[in-house]
Amino acid sequence: MSSILVVEDDDDIRELVIIRLEQAGHEARGAASGEEALGILQVPATPDVLVLDVGLPDITGFDLVPEVRARPGCHDLPVIFLSARVLGEDIAEGRRLGATYLTKPFVATALLQAVEAALIEPDDCRP
Repeated sequence: MSSILVVEDDDDIRELVIIRLEQAGHEARGAASGEEALGILQVPATPDVLVLDVGLPDITGFDLVPEVRARPGCHDLPVIFLSARVLGEDIAEGRRLGATYLTKPFVATALLQAVEAALIEPDDCRP
């Protein structure tokens, strides 16, 4: 079972994503802000994948990714952006950060496929 951290400030969307991930057999946990996500990431068990909104109340997802990847052993943590920002420059920035970029409203199967693809990629963040 893989572990996924969902960082989304909209409670309904966060819960929907968590439910979909759990229905697919993943262990999912949520955070409503970048600060909360960084707090969760301080515990020993690092998630296998980070699903992240761009527009968070305290930091952008674009700025959060480098902070997360600067942590010891997490420079390759797979990131999937799930965002309402659909401008080409936003999508390009997400990809520049090495992330998969999906737009809202999202299709659950596309999210699950992106998670599965991220889990296939080797990383050094797993315990």
